[in-house]
Amino acid sequence: MQGTDYKQHHKQQSLDELSTPLWEVTYCVLDLETTGGSATTCEITEIGAVKYRGGEPAGTFQTLVNPGCEIPPTITILTGITHAMIVDAPRIDEALPTFLEFIGDAVIVGHNVRFDMSFLNAAAQRLGYGKLANTTVDTAALARRLVRQDVRNLKLSTLAAHFRSPITPNHRALADAQATAHVMFRLLEQSGSLGTTHLDDLLLLCSAKGGANYAKIELTEDLPRLPGVYLFRNRDGEVIYVGKAKNLRSRVRQYFHGDTRRTIASMLRDLESIEYRVCPTELEAEITELRLIGAHRPRYNRRGRPSKSTYWVKLTPEKFPRLSIARKLKEDGGLYLGPYKQRKRAQLIVAALWDATPVRRCTGP
Repeated sequence: MQGTDYKQHHKQQSLDELSTPLWEVTYCVLDLETTGGSATTCEITEIGAVKYRGGEPAGTFQTLVNPGCEIPPTITILTGITHAMIVDAPRIDEALPTFLEFIGDAVIVGHNVRFDMSFLNAAAQRLGYGKLANTTVDTAALARRLVRQDVRNLKLSTLAAHFRSPITPNHRALADAQATAHVMFRLLEQSGSLGTTHLDDLLLLCSAKGGANYAKIELTEDLPRLPGVYLFRNRDGEVIYVGKAKNLRSRVRQYFHGDTRRTIASMLRDLESIEYRVCPTELEAEITELRLIGAHRPRYNRRGRPSKSTYWVKLTPEKFPRLSIARKLKEDGGLYLGPYKQRKRAQLIVAALWDATPVRRCTGP
């Protein structure tokens, strides 16, 4: 198998694939043993992986790897892997093609998965395959989000014991991969309480930095993965923010995952309920957003000052308002929709509004 073939058939997952329900995702849970901690100076000595499809086991992969160098005594003490064990094992250029085929398009799962991916990518690039484009999930990051208060640390051995894994991790690749898989499925069960039902939810959860208002993410559970407009209301029922999105669920949930802007924290503190309106197209969503902002004048919809390369669609504050394209945002009582990076996009919005509303087109008084 040639490296170019692998890259052609294993591309980064699309938005539709990232919206796959968790129970339908194919996972490849892996672990590597190495001669040290740096992918630039050290080599792989063992690969272990288990694959799950629809929550059911779909395959196991295990091989020792001859690193082409001596194994440091400290590594032998830690893993039990000796030079005699790997002397007849395949080199990485023999083992990697088979392992890449085993992984396929699966979501790669690991405990501190960045470590494993650094070695895999270093080997793949060296052999002409390029970096792996697979989506990755880190069980250490998930555990930090979900059970940090329940365990003394986030080591794999600690989490395996906490979740009563039938496999005890022992610094051998396959056993550690199997223990990681057990931990992963228990964490997925717990993540359901936060409305994590699809792969994109899970990826956001892994990167979440938390916040005082994170529990309000439950308000997003019923949001569809469709284009539309969303309205945030406070406890008095007042609309405090109106926004548009290609994917309502994903966009709204992003507010709860590490957005450190002061205005966002304040808005989430005031948030009490979320409404939404599905729109057939993104363009209709933009138009609906403009109408709702004009109707409610939400306090958190105040725009920042745009750069010189932006365009705005302006509705003038006249008795018979008209539409125009503006380069600057002014405090003149007008309604502004945008910003848009391209004038052509702003012109399309103006044309759509002309077709959908009785806004006058003449420029005279």
